Amino acid sequence: MPHPLHEVISALAAEVMPTHCTLVKDPACVGTQRIPLFCSDKRSSATKYCDVDLLVLHNNRIRLIVEIEESNVKPTQIAGKFLTSALASHFIHDKHGVTAIPKDVRLAFFQFVDTTRLKAKSVKRNQWRNIERSIQSLLPLGGIVEYRLFWGDTAEFLGPARQHVVEAISQACQ
Repeated sequence: MPHPLHEVISALAAEVMPTHCTLVKDPACVGTQRIPLFCSDKRSSATKYCDVDLLVLHNNRIRLIVEIEESNVKPTQIAGKFLTSALASHFIHDKHGVTAIPKDVRLAFFQFVDTTRLKAKSVKRNQWRNIERSIQSLLPLGGIVEYRLFWGDTAEFLGPARQHVVEAISQACQ
């Protein structure tokens, strides 16, 4: 199943990724692995909270978490992805060694929401703006000190919104 928005955001992140950071991509983002987050440094089904779409590692710490929503753009989905990531504390995967990788002390969380399926008079953009503000009012939470919610379609992220996204990702990776 194609995931065009995942692929575009992943490509933008890869384009601006500094050499001192590692970009980890899930299969929807043309990566090779799932990206599980856990609530402890012990890997088990009981401690796994979620899988994310993109992860940026810096100095063996999680610096940026990215979630991309192409179909379910309801508040519960958006806020739920944020909260499970905030509650999690470690990334654990065999491809990245045997040691659990913790969150950095200052972590960013970005979400991208696809507008392709919205009706012309949809109020979703206003709803998303309110969700973004509400989540930002909770910060810091679980190490997350910056939260951004971006919306658009692939053409917007490759065109007018591109520079805004590239700058945000670059800044989060410093």
